[in-house]
Formats: sequence, structure tokens, C-alpha cells
Amino acid sequence: MKKQKKMQFVYVVQYTMLDEMMASPSEPIHPDKSVHQLFQMRQAFDNLLHAPEPTTTDWRVVSDAVNMLETFITRKTWLDCDGDPVDIEDKSGLLQDAITALAMAGQRHRNGGHIRLDAAGINAVRAILDDYASLVETMPARAVIACHRATEKRIHAIQRGYRKSHDVSVMAM
Repeated sequence: MKKQKKMQFVYVVQYTMLDEMMASPSEPIHPDKSVHQLFQMRQAFDNLLHAPEPTTTDWRVVSDAVNMLETFITRKTWLDCDGDPVDIEDKSGLLQDAITALAMAGQRHRNGGHIRLDAAGINAVRAILDDYASLVETMPARAVIACHRATEKRIHAIQRGYRKSHDVSVMAM
């Protein structure tokens, strides 16, 4: 009988600690980087809404943006471009709705359907993506990169099986 190998993930990181340290603590991310990222996010969301068959890549890009906003919210206090502390909160309560909608869309795909959001999910995800875009455009580059790195670490921990009670995982996509 063959031994089953444990699934191993290859962890790819977008930014390193050096990137975070070298990023500006007082200026937003350069538009060359943020415009591309936000365009990809909006295009992926549009594909989830209108493409005949949205791809898992579209779902991942949107989910990544929602995860990033979740990191901004759960860490709570960040420093703004002036160095003043800023508490980022989900006053609308739509973050959990967006997470649930994306999880349901992912589950629908795993069950053989298309990756689609319901009406409430569309509104929640759209609002969360708009909030995330405004943060990327106004927060210092160092904060955005720190958020990105913290989100990657959390996702890698989930993939390794270290989940918290509120974590939603649709990893087979």
C-alpha cells in the first residue's frame, strides 16, 4: 500500500519585509502600482457579474481584496500619512456579508455551478471593494504593504490548517 503524501503548498509572497521597510510611511502607494491592482480587482468583480463563465482567478482576485480589507479592519489601528493612528472599522456591517457571498459562490462552483454572487452579495462585495480601493489610495504605502503581508500570512496559516472559528475556507479552487 502506498503512503499518501501530505499536500504541500507553494507559498508565493507579493512583498517581503524589506519591501515593507522601504515603503513610504507618509505617501500612498505610487499610482503605477495601485491603479493596476485596483483595475484588476474591478475587472474581476465585473467578470463575476457579467462574464458568461467567471473564472476561479476572478473569484480569487476579488476574495483577496476582501481579505485585505478584513485585515485592515481586524488589526484596527494603523498609522495614516501624517503618522496619526487611524481605527478602521466595518461600520456598515457588510464585510461578513461579502465574505459569506464569496464563500457561497466558491461552494457553488465546487458543486458544479458557475461562480456567481446573489443580489445581496453583489451589493456587499461592491461596497467592500470600494472601501478597500479608497484605503489603498489614501493609506501610506507601508501600511498597505504591511496589510498585504499580514493577509498572506493569515491565508498561508489557513492553508496549513491553522484556522480560527470565523475563517471561511474554499481552497480547492
